[in-house]
Amino acid sequence: MIRFRTLALAAMAVVVLTSACSSATSEPSTTAALADRDTSASRALPQTTMIGSDVGDVSLPDVSNGGEPFAMEAPAGGALVVYFGFTACPDVCPTTMTDLRTALGDLGESADQVEVAMATIDPDRDSDAVITDYVQFFIPTAHALRTDDADALKQAADAFGVSYSVTTLEDGGVEVGHSPFLYAVDDAGAIRAVWAFGAEPDLIASDLAEIVDS
Repeated sequence: MIRFRTLALAAMAVVVLTSACSSATSEPSTTAALADRDTSASRALPQTTMIGSDVGDVSLPDVSNGGEPFAMEAPAGGALVVYFGFTACPDVCPTTMTDLRTALGDLGESADQVEVAMATIDPDRDSDAVITDYVQFFIPTAHALRTDDADALKQAADAFGVSYSVTTLEDGGVEVGHSPFLYAVDDAGAIRAVWAFGAEPDLIASDLAEIVDS
């Protein structure tokens, strides 16, 4: 049985919104601070309630595919991994994408049955090209999701239980915070697994293999 993965940063508060991704720069960051991770803490986070939730009717524009609507539903017999983040994130986002890339490598040929989609929660700075280049740097076949419609983004995020905030500071810097979770969706549009930041790639791979084989 797939278990909810609750490995997290030891310094993370027991809230779903984290400021660990805050960044004053607008430059995309694909370098992960892997050595700085502490995955020793295990916490019961509210995302456990998202398991089984139906997100198949949720969609966002796939700007890596001409802006076509992308439904949050895996292809038949496969799995879809969804992440909400932003490209200027200095640590959590690139680490998460690096771990996901490793997990897909561990899956071997089964990785062909797994799609990946990253939705930016910072569309003002993440243009279509920027978010596409970013996510496909890690996973070349990944889908880049972006919308300028704040209501549509919030609706999609709410369906996954994602919290986020983007604040412009007095000095012109931008502070961004968001829930640091990966979500696995099956071909019925149901959330089957949620992994907190720091979940080991082999655990992610194991859960994905179970979804693909089911």
